[in-house]
Amino acid sequence: MTTSAAAHRAAHRAGPREWAGLAVLAVPTALLGLDVTVLYLALPALAADLHPSATQSLWIMDAYGFLIAGFLVTMGTLGDRLGRRRLLLAGAAAFGTASVAAAYAPSAEALIAARAVLGVAGATLMPSTLALISNMFADARQRALAIGVWATMFALGMAAGPLVGGALLERFWWGSAFLVAVPMVAVVLVAAPLLLPEYRARPDGPFDLVSVALSLGAILPVVYAVKHVAAAGAGGLGGATGPALAAGAACGVWFVRRQRTLAAPLLDLRLFAERTFTVALGLLLAGLVGVGGVMYLVTQHLQLVEGMTPLAAGVWMGPPALMMFVAAIGAPLLARRFRPGYVVGATLGVSTVGYGLLATVDRTDGAAPVVAGFALVYLGLGALAALGTDLVVGSAPPARAGSASALSETVQELGLAVGVAVLGSVTTVVYRARMEGWIPAGLPDGAREAAGDGLPAAAGAAAELPEGVLRRSEEAFVAGLNVATGIAGAAVAVLAVVAAVALRGIGPTGAGDAGPDADAATEAETEAEAKAERGG
Repeated sequence: MTTSAAAHRAAHRAGPREWAGLAVLAVPTALLGLDVTVLYLALPALAADLHPSATQSLWIMDAYGFLIAGFLVTMGTLGDRLGRRRLLLAGAAAFGTASVAAAYAPSAEALIAARAVLGVAGATLMPSTLALISNMFADARQRALAIGVWATMFALGMAAGPLVGGALLERFWWGSAFLVAVPMVAVVLVAAPLLLPEYRARPDGPFDLVSVALSLGAILPVVYAVKHVAAAGAGGLGGATGPALAAGAACGVWFVRRQRTLAAPLLDLRLFAERTFTVALGLLLAGLVGVGGVMYLVTQHLQLVEGMTPLAAGVWMGPPALMMFVAAIGAPLLARRFRPGYVVGATLGVSTVGYGLLATVDRTDGAAPVVAGFALVYLGLGALAALGTDLVVGSAPPARAGSASALSETVQELGLAVGVAVLGSVTTVVYRARMEGWIPAGLPDGAREAAGDGLPAAAGAAAELPEGVLRRSEEAFVAGLNVATGIAGAAVAVLAVVAAVALRGIGPTGAGDAGPDADAATEAETEAEAKAERGG
């Protein structure tokens, strides 16, 4: 490393203010994770109050994540242009306002609209927090650790959702689940201007609204399709799913072609020319498929097979969350001595043991082996989320950190949705095959249909089903869980090898063995940051 590059790194090591700023960024990150799951317990209470239709109930649950996924790319680029701290503050204010509107929504339609605004506001927060971390932590080792903290806070927020929701609903009405956001937003609005830097890139051209429309047209139909398959099983591949995927593909092709012709594209496709960037994105996408599906199945197992309340299931999800915390913090520290690809590959290899445990559990084994298996799965997720995200953001130029952060978040959102759809469908297929011949002919039509559909429906019709049929339905679900996690485990084992091989050229974090090109890149980044700050 040259003297100037070494001096740059030493001068730009984060101090107390940057670490305090990270604590501020942890608040909206945890809030976003919390808002994903806090509504699970509130849905029955708000349904009794607002009387939504079945379709409205689905939109109440899905509008939030649906619009987050759709607007991430747009908001990441907008933050690069307008200022990342400015967009964070605007998004936080909108999130708090929409949370209050949701809490006091007088109708299902009003609640759906508030959830949609929450999704758009959430899309401003996710890439802004991650891009600001890249600005605040110029030192590669510190940045990796900071991103590990960031990844952990989102997972902890998701794990805390059922606990917070259950505690609130024991004393207050369903709207209290939304009001949790208000004090958290207040902290961000007060502390962010004091502790967070501003950064914006100097744009080369106007903001292209056509590209925004095409990005939404590419992402939203695909998210809709995978969510529809997740809800309907393999049979959901018909109907509107096919046209939705075709429309999304057409808009995606048009979007890519348009980006190639613009001086200031919404998404700079040159990012994909960086091999590390592309490989890390692929690993995040594939890794989250397994985690998303297993999370969906394990939460169902705890509640429907083990008979836990959502609150108790949330408590049992504590150990997996702790494992992710350990991995997300520990993996960046290990990557200082060992190559990141080897660290990711090794932890994914350990997580295959967790998939193996889940593939062999029995209905009578209890919750302990299920939670232990899921904890090992989460161990792999922690390392992948921390190091994979750091590789994506770290390989992008500073002016495109917002776009890179948005892409990282988009592939993770898509991976979770695909995982639920694919592994949920596999479980449903196995379930229905196991239930053939076990449903008595004399049952009411509704009960017969429920027993053959899946365990959630069978549990809902438990009063009309013989004990033997309900027990068989639980066994059939566990068999589906075994098959789905076995397939996911095999795929993750392959992914572990891919991570170790494809990323083997990347040295330990901050080791300084990348040669003179790394020094030139460091100096170029310094100049780019100085120009951006003058332009901001």
